[in-house]
Amino acid sequence: MDTIITPTPPLIEARGLRFEVGGGAGRVNILKGVDLTVREGEALAVVGPSGSGKTSLLMLLAGLERPTGGTLRVAGRDLAALDEDALARFRREEVGIVFQAFHLVPTMTALENVAIPLEFSGDPHAFSRAEAALKAVGLGHRLAHYPGQLSGGEQQRVAVARAFVALPRLILADEPTGNLDRATGQAVMELLFDLRARFGTTLVLITHDPALAARCARQVHVADGVIERDTALAPA
Repeated sequence: MDTIITPTPPLIEARGLRFEVGGGAGRVNILKGVDLTVREGEALAVVGPSGSGKTSLLMLLAGLERPTGGTLRVAGRDLAALDEDALARFRREEVGIVFQAFHLVPTMTALENVAIPLEFSGDPHAFSRAEAALKAVGLGHRLAHYPGQLSGGEQQRVAVARAFVALPRLILADEPTGNLDRATGQAVMELLFDLRARFGTTLVLITHDPALAARCARQVHVADGVIERDTALAPA
């Protein structure tokens, strides 16, 4: 008897995805019907001009904004159907986010910042896991330092450790090297891609840097709220 193999559902599936802001005559259409499928373990670069809708797409994928039209499923969840508490659980369990601005809590140490998502989920080993994550990004000697005592590259490494500490299925990175000099940015991206490969994590990377985009196996080009091109590449 032949074995029936059921295809693995995509990690991300958007159909006709729309996002509008404002009200009345001042309403602005940012995303105008995006269709996007991302498989588990893919590394996807989202590129395009400023104002094209890239960051809005990331915010929708993270459940930080709600679509105003179309459908969006991430990690098996219909995000439009989730209430705020369920969206918060979804982010804790499935998503790690690295922003251009580091978004660290200034009154917390590096260790405390990385432990945040684990503490919210009630993990009794939050601090030991956070320490291991900081050691993995080369900051085992900076556990008790506050963000103001760290360089920009060190702060972004803390942010990367925080994004990976709960072992999410999806990492969303929005211009993660935008506030760093070139050498420091390259080191942070080496770290990000190394961790992605080590854990098999799906990566969606927004970047203006063609060299960074070329490191992903696939690129989508967004312009004026729609995907103009979707290209499979041999990663650099």
